[in-house]
Amino acid sequence: MTSPVLERLALPLRTERLIVRASTADDADAVWRYRRLDEVNRWLTTAPQDAAAFRAHFADPERLAVTLLVELPGTGVIGDVMLRVEDAWSQAEVRDRAVGVQAELGWAMDPAHQGRGYATEAVRAVIAVCFTELGLRRVSAGCFAANEASWRMMERLGMRREEHSRETALHRSGEWMDGMNYGLLASEWRALTV
Repeated sequence: MTSPVLERLALPLRTERLIVRASTADDADAVWRYRRLDEVNRWLTTAPQDAAAFRAHFADPERLAVTLLVELPGTGVIGDVMLRVEDAWSQAEVRDRAVGVQAELGWAMDPAHQGRGYATEAVRAVIAVCFTELGLRRVSAGCFAANEASWRMMERLGMRREEHSRETALHRSGEWMDGMNYGLLASEWRALTV
């Protein structure tokens, strides 16, 4: 099942070094290879404990509908990007104008390929299609404040820190952790790309 959102995109996206494409259930093992690693899954919302549980989780049509894969030619899958288009909050009288106008982004990268700008390059390409092909007005992303690599990348992308919340997220370790939320408006993105 392909997402109506992903069907609107001219996939795959090609950047200088990467290919960003829709995922299929057959990609589960390639994604499990890095998502199973402690340094990756400690930041993820869901971290299945074994390959079989991950395959079932990954193959869920709702998950596939929001998951783009990042490929490095000659290497294969090195990461993934979540693109979830959603409605903005609105008052009842104008709700129809707030339908599908923004997106939440998320990502995970294979640690073997971190530190080379691949995640920034892939997410920048996804942000660009959010504001061009999809015509969205806003994108946002969040992370645990302790995940410094993630929020620093958001800042490199030109995203604005909108919130640093105190102990609002319960980590699977049992610790209440701070959270960080970032956003970027289409108008801000256009100013960055001039």
